[in-house]
Amino acid sequence: MVHFLQKHTNWKIKVPTLPGHGESLSLKGISYNQWIEHAEEELENLLDTCETVFVVGFSMGGLIASYLAVHYPIKKLILLSAAAFYVHPKQLTIDIIEMVKDSFKGKLKENELFIRYRRKMKETPVAAALQFRKLVASIKPLLGRVTIPTMIAQGEIDGVVPPRSALYLYEKIAAPQKRLIFLKESKHLICHSNERERLFHEIVDFLK
Repeated sequence: MVHFLQKHTNWKIKVPTLPGHGESLSLKGISYNQWIEHAEEELENLLDTCETVFVVGFSMGGLIASYLAVHYPIKKLILLSAAAFYVHPKQLTIDIIEMVKDSFKGKLKENELFIRYRRKMKETPVAAALQFRKLVASIKPLLGRVTIPTMIAQGEIDGVVPPRSALYLYEKIAAPQKRLIFLKESKHLICHSNERERLFHEIVDFLK
């Protein structure tokens, strides 16, 4: 998405890496407040240099972005696969069946979802999962205070964040101007889906 924005706009773009995240995960001992504080620091730097600031949040970052929208003078908010709820059992079952099929074919290590799930399970300590739940619980009550224009995008076959999460956000966010988009063939990593071009155009149109 960043490459798309760089091609179609002249905006200054920052992509902060939250504590414990990155190429390899190191989440042990990290609290959810550290994630919020880091996002606040990055945003404050942008607000010091930019007249207009938009915030885009993906997955857990969608909740953090919503928090920022309540406490800072952001102009518009984009929420992608935002995790107000976590795990979509029905879709997760479908994904697991596909992994089992690939396993029988000897292609499991080529299965993109398997690679991502395995990494997440190996590198995410239980304590970090609990911190995520605390973050969600602390920010959900604030959603009614989000009043800036908001766009919510959600993949319909997301096995990590269920579509009801997007519906919940759309209902709870108090912004008079808000938009909800479902992408039929997209899983959790919505910016890497086959429908990403459509999504990126929708985002730029909404922000402009």
